Amino acid sequence: MNAQELRDKTPDQLREELANLKKESFNLRFQQATGQLENNAGIKAARRNAARVKTILNEKAAAAASEE
Repeated sequence: MNAQELRDKTPDQLREELANLKKESFNLRFQQATGQLENNAGIKAARRNAARVKTILNEKAAAAASEE
């Protein structure tokens, strides 16, 4: 998932994507706590993707606010 793909989505789609990433992050942390996690890099990737989505959402909100 890159930033350009995210910029093409609507804010509602981005919020849904953010919710999915938060669920994924929770599941990965749960697997890590129970010793079932095989790929530790997945946690970092999920956190970065969530931050990327939040950044795009904030950019869209700022652009909408400046138009008014």
